[in-house]
Amino acid sequence: MPPASGPYGVPSGRRAGLERARYRRILRFAATYLVQTWWFELVLPRLGLERLSDRGRAARLTRIAQRFHALAVELGGLMIKVGQFLSSRLDVLPPEITRELAGLQDEVPAAAFPAVRELAESELGVPLARAFAHVDEVPVAAASLGQAHRARLGAQDAELLGQDGVVVKVQRPGIQAIVDVDLAALRRVAGWLSRLSVVSRHVDPHALVAEFAKTSLEEIDYLHEAVGAERFAALFANDPRVKVPEVVWERTTRRVLTLADVSAIKINDVDALRAASIDPHEVANVFAEVMFEQLLGQGYFHADPHPGNIFVTPGRRTSDGQAFTLTFIDFGMMGEITDELRAGLRRLLVAVAARNGQQLIESIQQVGILLPSADTAELERAMTRLFDRFGGMGFAQLRRVDPREFRDFGQEFGRVVRSLPFQLPENFLLVIRSMSLTSGVCSALDPEFNIWDAIEPFAQRLLREEGGNVVASAAREIVSAAGVFARLPGRIDTLITRVNDGVVTVATPALDIRLSRLERLIRRAVGAVLFAGFLIGGVLLVPSALPAGIVLMCVSALPLGYALLAGGGRR
Repeated sequence: MPPASGPYGVPSGRRAGLERARYRRILRFAATYLVQTWWFELVLPRLGLERLSDRGRAARLTRIAQRFHALAVELGGLMIKVGQFLSSRLDVLPPEITRELAGLQDEVPAAAFPAVRELAESELGVPLARAFAHVDEVPVAAASLGQAHRARLGAQDAELLGQDGVVVKVQRPGIQAIVDVDLAALRRVAGWLSRLSVVSRHVDPHALVAEFAKTSLEEIDYLHEAVGAERFAALFANDPRVKVPEVVWERTTRRVLTLADVSAIKINDVDALRAASIDPHEVANVFAEVMFEQLLGQGYFHADPHPGNIFVTPGRRTSDGQAFTLTFIDFGMMGEITDELRAGLRRLLVAVAARNGQQLIESIQQVGILLPSADTAELERAMTRLFDRFGGMGFAQLRRVDPREFRDFGQEFGRVVRSLPFQLPENFLLVIRSMSLTSGVCSALDPEFNIWDAIEPFAQRLLREEGGNVVASAAREIVSAAGVFARLPGRIDTLITRVNDGVVTVATPALDIRLSRLERLIRRAVGAVLFAGFLIGGVLLVPSALPAGIVLMCVSALPLGYALLAGGGRR
């Protein structure tokens, strides 16, 4: 009696054996290098052998990354996605790892067409010859989760679409089982990592794997991708810069997706762009503008904008001078951010455009990337140095910087960043991925491209939009000052109580004198803050609400007197 067969002719017993072997291999790889890292990064330093650990760290980390790169290419599935994800984690991973994984491409050998045909026919419920007039058996693209084939629609379907050329995207046969195995292995590894304080104090491994799993499962659900394509198209329906392929719903299921063929010039094909009389520098600027609009304007963005997913379609030059359209494809990985997070990102963008290190740190905390307990003084100094030395430089200018200077600063900055307790808001990994790919595409189009030039016009627009309500701004200043005033007495009392109880130890022989002076300074500071808040609020209100503005300016005299006279009593 022949063995029971699973889908696409693979015996069920053999498939189960392969899945178990895959699971064990991933865990064995993770366990090996976790133990190695634990030994070199935790045990040796505690034994006083830190120099021995430091001596071979760069080579050791590079070797780990190279072996994972080889493992990901061999196994395919989600492992390639994991490598791409790790390459973007500049915040918690050393550069030796992120640099080695940065070139990991999701390109694998195509699945045999008979298996692809069997899957497509089982999904569509009809023979492929009836569903399409023709299907090219050689895929136009093959990735770890699926592959795409060019096809032609029948006359009736072509009439409804307005064209007969389509691209049929088919899920890789058996990929669901592979994804399930990979996610199970990743959850197990996350459990191991969560027990290592060196990891858990920076990130939540379980939360990262959960978000990665959500994104991956959405990416292999083509109905989700089709809905994402239509939503994206609706958001940019009135934007002449953006085009989206139309979904052929009659030929679309959870594992088969049919879209209008919109193939054109790949966005990074500089020679083809110039041959079509399109300026690559202009393409880079428009692409950056569109991506910023997605992230900060719409809050719904393409999270995988690599060159294979964006075409440049030549067209007639419009009234604003643009002679092309950006055509986006592959909407399996889309990101959505809340209004609160988008507002925080807007503030962060304004801080970056202003090269303001302190404001940038405050914005990062408001967004929720850093835990409130984080000591940001060193990070603020590092950001100030970063803006002073490299702020405003384009990619070409950065390439002319002495590599040793860049390496030394990068190591120091990376050490500071990795020492802080990070927590990433939901979907923020997709924001990082999207912006990283955007910057890479723009730099490839134009080595002189300067991301600062693309940021500043958007930041200026945000300032104009958010600076219109003067009364609300004044009210926020007053409420903020009042909040500081309300909280300070309790905080001072708590501090003094803890000092008296011996909970806080201060290395000074004149503690009482210093605390007394500190109390007087704080009382005067409170008065000064309230005076400034009421006075500024009054000045801002005078043009639009004269009586209220005059009242606030008069009231500001009270905290001014308090600031001048506070602390004159007995010690």
